[in-house]
Amino acid sequence: MNNFLNEVPGQLQAKKLLNSILDSSNIPHAFLLTGKEGIGKFFLSIKFLQALNKKYSSDKESEIKNHRTIQNCSEPIVKLIFPLPRGRNESENSGPFEKLSSDEIELISGEIETKTKNPYHKINIPKANDIRINSIRDISKFLSFSYGDIKFRSVILIDSHLMNEAAQNALLKNLEEPPEGVIFFLLTPYPEQLRETIRSRCWQIKFQPLEVEDIINVLTTYFNIEKKMAERAARFSSGSVDTAIALVDTELDKLLERTIIFLRFALGNRFEEALTTGSEFLNSDKQDMIKILISLIIAWFADVVRWRAGKDPVFYFEYLDTIEKFNSKFSELVLADIMFNLDRLSMEVDRNINQNLILLKLVYELAFFIKRGAKV
Repeated sequence: MNNFLNEVPGQLQAKKLLNSILDSSNIPHAFLLTGKEGIGKFFLSIKFLQALNKKYSSDKESEIKNHRTIQNCSEPIVKLIFPLPRGRNESENSGPFEKLSSDEIELISGEIETKTKNPYHKINIPKANDIRINSIRDISKFLSFSYGDIKFRSVILIDSHLMNEAAQNALLKNLEEPPEGVIFFLLTPYPEQLRETIRSRCWQIKFQPLEVEDIINVLTTYFNIEKKMAERAARFSSGSVDTAIALVDTELDKLLERTIIFLRFALGNRFEEALTTGSEFLNSDKQDMIKILISLIIAWFADVVRWRAGKDPVFYFEYLDTIEKFNSKFSELVLADIMFNLDRLSMEVDRNINQNLILLKLVYELAFFIKRGAKV
């Protein structure tokens, strides 16, 4: 397997597929890389592009130069697109950065620099809720120049599902008439939010959640997190570096305790107490805590499944009594549906749906699950 691809932890199947594409020399013009956030989609895009340019490099000096340019996500080889805030008095004809303040531009530059040094860094820009048509139109400028010493260039769209309708229409025109030597990488956890006409023009690769050891490796290598803390956070990360990072800065023991209390109330049809407990997550100063709560609940159900199979819990071994009690009362309940529904509910957090509404849906989903089972 190509050495560049081997630098990316995990994702063996995705790397095998990309490696076979490298060997075949039949390079698709567009890839749709799907899977949850924080699992290496961006990292593997960069490494694949480096591997391509190394293979077709004319000389060693060009190879080193291109390698550095790709690593820095710099033009003329890489065009990086991601959600941006709306500038003051911005119109569709404005450039993507034209109406932004100097402070916003400085913040964005800093986020890009951090991302180039740490491919697992999640770009965080206030009020950056969508990718608008002006960002997609800016691709045309990138494509209008030809560079004879560069065999392959790339447009990388992070959170491509956040393109609005006008932006998706504009991108489709580029995908319908792809310029030679330009590869589009569309990265998203939610491919269903992209138009079918876009998805059908891309080579789709599904990324899997990372193994615990891979998460630990990323946390210690790229975030300088102490190994003991990394091991604990990785256990509850559901295979996502983003989730693991969010857990590192929390008091995890307290978080687990509050999750168990919330579960007891919600599964016991004690709605008011469940909502009150869940509100403590919403009132945190950290973002996406409701998403973390859902992730921790899914982990608890995963332990219930393990216990039924005669295996020890992986996550909640300190709360084995809750698992035993649940199984004694609801041993016939099929857990796959509730875990699937909870995962879908977690996706709504990224769609900027009111978190109080998501909490209400969460309580209802758990309570209704038990009521359904009681009638079986």
